[in-house]
Amino acid sequence: MKAILVLTSTNPFYEEELKSLCEACHIEVVDVVIQKLEKINPATYIGKGKIEEIKLKLQDEMVIFDNELTPLQVKNLTDLLETEVTDRTDLILRIFDERAKTKEAKLQVEIARDQYLLPRLVGMQEHMSHQQGGSGFRGSGEKQIELDRRIIARKLARSRKELAEIVKQRQVQRQRRKNNQIPVIALVGYTNSGKSTLLNTLCQDKQKKVFEKDMLFATLETSTRHIKMKNHDCLLTDTVGFIERLPHHLIQAFRSTLEEVKEADLFLHVVDTSFEDYQMQVETTNEVLKSLGVENTPMIYVYNKIDLNKYAYIQPQSPYVFISAKYKSYIYTIYGLTAGVVYLLVALSFLKLRRSHPEWERPYKLRIPWVFGIASIIFCVYVIYVTITTMDRNAWIVLIVYIVLGIPFWAYAKAMQKKDPENWKEVITNPDTEKLK
Repeated sequence: MKAILVLTSTNPFYEEELKSLCEACHIEVVDVVIQKLEKINPATYIGKGKIEEIKLKLQDEMVIFDNELTPLQVKNLTDLLETEVTDRTDLILRIFDERAKTKEAKLQVEIARDQYLLPRLVGMQEHMSHQQGGSGFRGSGEKQIELDRRIIARKLARSRKELAEIVKQRQVQRQRRKNNQIPVIALVGYTNSGKSTLLNTLCQDKQKKVFEKDMLFATLETSTRHIKMKNHDCLLTDTVGFIERLPHHLIQAFRSTLEEVKEADLFLHVVDTSFEDYQMQVETTNEVLKSLGVENTPMIYVYNKIDLNKYAYIQPQSPYVFISAKYKSYIYTIYGLTAGVVYLLVALSFLKLRRSHPEWERPYKLRIPWVFGIASIIFCVYVIYVTITTMDRNAWIVLIVYIVLGIPFWAYAKAMQKKDPENWKEVITNPDTEKLK
């Protein structure tokens, strides 16, 4: 299946996300059309000129809009373009429909799909053909639409009733957790940020791992696992991922699932640092949490996928941690500790050389070098202190091994220095020395 995308924004974030949604639906994007709108056309959303431009590009592709279309707009665009026309909301519903595994998730998707479909029956091509064909009267088509409406309405009522029963069971489970007084930690964040991977990393019981995959909306169900954090019992809950402009049908349908978020004592807001516009994803998640009335719950920002970050600089919100849920995070902790120690030694060496060798040429000069030197030392000490106080058992083991393996190299260098001090003096005092004599 191939498609032409229609966007009304030049922001590359929206284009890339729509392409990702298409990829998740197994739809190949062949072209992208951008229409800068001052005012939305209530009949066709975009202008007549842009419709003609799209029509010239069409062969047998479908047309997908980045914004949710009204039933009238879908009908008119389908008639004018003579091909299937859909929108971003429909793509998300298709993904949810494919990924839903549990009965609860399937019911939620069914409800969202029926709510989306109900007002669009009049614009469906199949029913339009009923109205325009046969006896030449509109009555038969209208009766068909009314019949479908009643069928969907009954289906909605049945699905909501079944979902209500599941919600009751969840409420009982939540009450039991409250009675046990075990802290609940909820993983929240944008879709595909790595929440499920982090849950699997923190969960000691490998038999209770949840499904994880690098794709949008891999998880649609809440999963709660018992974990220990520094000998404290906790419940860790994985939640459905959020997305920019999450369709209101889905918010309503998944409200029972999102209720799990309200019961949390702490949020771990997982952020995908490999994504260029990660700040927008953070804002989207916070907006959804605000709409649920839980914006005041304590939160730690977990900046994930640092091993995949290509942009070098992250501007975090406090309190925060940097991790890689897929790869052992303590490796990066040791890296940060090592960097802090190295820069501390550089700062100390700077001050020592300023005092012992004032005659040496310097590539640059500072007006108040002692102030900068002391400030650098204080900062490095702070980084080392914060890193050490947050290190877990695995990190300490790696650090000890790291030090033990480094001792022979240090000892060899000191022995060589003692053996030929004059030769090594040249290396120390002249950084441009290419090799030892």
